[in-house]
Amino acid sequence: MGQYTATQRKNVRILLVGDAGVGKTSLILSLVSEEYPEEVPPRAEEITIPANVTPEQVPTSIVDFSAVEQTEEALAVEINKAHVVCIVYAVDDDDSLDRITSHWLPLVRAKCNPSLDGEGDAEAEAEGDAQCEPVRRPIVLVGNKIDLIDYSTMDSVLAIMEDYPEIESCVECSAKTLHNISEMFYYAQKAVLHPTSPLYMMEEQELTSACKKSLVRIFKICDIDGDNLLNDYELNLFQRRCFNTPLQPQILDEVKAVIQKNVPDGIYNDAVTLKGFLFLHCLFIQRGRNETTWAVLRRFGYNDQLEMCQEYLRPPLKIPPGSSTELSHRGQQFLIAVFERYDRDGDGALSPEEHKMLFSTCPAAPWSYSTDIRKSCPINETTGWVTLHGWLCRWTLMTLIDVVKTMEYLAYLGFNVHENDSQLAAIHVTRERRIDLAKRQSSRSVYKCHVIGPKGSGKTGMCRGFLVEDMHKLIGKEFKTNVVHCINSVQVYGQEKHLILRDIDVRHALDPLQPQEVNCDVACLVFDSSNPRSFEYVARIYIKYYAESKIPVMIVGTKCDMDERRQDYLMQPSEFCEKYKLLPPHLFSLKTNKKELYTKLATMAAFPRFQAAWILFYKHRLVQLWESAHLRQFGLMTEDPKLWWKAGLGVAAATMLGFIVLKTISAAGAHSR
Repeated sequence: MGQYTATQRKNVRILLVGDAGVGKTSLILSLVSEEYPEEVPPRAEEITIPANVTPEQVPTSIVDFSAVEQTEEALAVEINKAHVVCIVYAVDDDDSLDRITSHWLPLVRAKCNPSLDGEGDAEAEAEGDAQCEPVRRPIVLVGNKIDLIDYSTMDSVLAIMEDYPEIESCVECSAKTLHNISEMFYYAQKAVLHPTSPLYMMEEQELTSACKKSLVRIFKICDIDGDNLLNDYELNLFQRRCFNTPLQPQILDEVKAVIQKNVPDGIYNDAVTLKGFLFLHCLFIQRGRNETTWAVLRRFGYNDQLEMCQEYLRPPLKIPPGSSTELSHRGQQFLIAVFERYDRDGDGALSPEEHKMLFSTCPAAPWSYSTDIRKSCPINETTGWVTLHGWLCRWTLMTLIDVVKTMEYLAYLGFNVHENDSQLAAIHVTRERRIDLAKRQSSRSVYKCHVIGPKGSGKTGMCRGFLVEDMHKLIGKEFKTNVVHCINSVQVYGQEKHLILRDIDVRHALDPLQPQEVNCDVACLVFDSSNPRSFEYVARIYIKYYAESKIPVMIVGTKCDMDERRQDYLMQPSEFCEKYKLLPPHLFSLKTNKKELYTKLATMAAFPRFQAAWILFYKHRLVQLWESAHLRQFGLMTEDPKLWWKAGLGVAAATMLGFIVLKTISAAGAHSR
């Protein structure tokens, strides 16, 4: 997969404009032929310089404009197709210099109309930057014929630059002597690939707010130990990640010395502070080394508008129908490292303040701390704070139901940089469900269980009970927050699996369910055993949606601590389950504080066509058979070894019988399918 860096433009288009006779055409011809042309046509043909001969390794088109041969409408089209406009004046002609502000700069501004834009800004529009702000092309001011004077016009030009922030740079050159010809086109190319205006405000001599915000995020991501400083180790990692080369100790000392000299609090304990980091980039830009800051920004996913690239946030992920998405081992390890970095007090939980700081590199937290993560995942029951286990559970939930959002936030948190790879390395796409069904065993580690039943049936309490150690604490509690999902881990035959419970209300028995409400790994149909009209809801749902499906189903009767009422339906729950070959209704109550229900649900999801419910049921029956047929015969407290030997033979016989029964059931099930 490799590391991802936000890409710059794949080509550069330069337009030269200016008064007649200033030498626009001569500049182009001198660059191409490397000699001054004796005869100059009114206008040079468009030329393209191959990437391998340009400093930035980007193919560059150079376009000439002639007022003699072209109309003003044609000029408008060319301005909007161009990435950068070079306004050429003659250094020995004051009128051509004055017309920069009186004519050319206002003209270029007026003609920069997105609706006329051709190829020039198609990439920018794709990024979504066509907003209310005016579109302006970067400008390079070019003073030609420097060979004719012995003074400079730079003072006058610098004054113009202060009033027009789109002017990126200025240069004096000579088409006749070839002085600064290559530099002029390099500055034009640089104005497109490494523009100054998004980074720096000339008038204030300060970084722009967008640039500061981006660099602050980068600083936080690189601050591995979370002490608000970049030590030598962290600076070296930063250097390697951005420039693929180590930072030599001598150069590092020189950089620190420069920071210390200009920003007294830029260095602390021989490490670089945030102020020092921002100053360093400000210094790069002031010295014309924009490309250094841009290299850092692009490595961390920023585009030319200092927004996170969509390709960086959302790398393409192919998910076949019937497959699901989970966190890979690398994804889990990265999230554990992030958690531990921001768990400042080392108590194994994130306080609200620590949680807020953790997501300070993101536009906002992906969930609400008080009404979402604390209600959907396991927490520290003393403080109410999110534990490491709960943290991983919440990310597991988001990865299953919204993997694109997971990838976005992994990028915001710096996965791409720390892992030197795209977020795809943090995601595992499971095999298709049809393969799981064919093999009668799921390879997944995350299962989705839809808990469906009428309002007031106790299903929300059942879901919340999955998150706590002592379910007695939930008795009598009113669940006001509308949290749909609850997630925790369970053991299935010695392997850790995550089970997600989705709470789905059915207000009326005939209410239709949407496909996304039906499809899941295992369905849990819940009725209130103390309400005589409750079972009808789940019976109708099963017959309509699940009787002919391959989705395992368990029926649960809640509030079993209360008086069980006869259900007003054609069949009682146990008769219904027997008819449809389902496991007998599982009776559940928060007061019993028993959690085997969740393990059963996860087991049924893990073995979707192996009749897991029947296996559990018959195992229970075999144990009863073993107890009644043998232990009672020989006595529970006997110490006679011969009697225990006979008991062992009886157990073996019962076990063998059990395997035969199970094999028969499985074969019968396969035959019926």
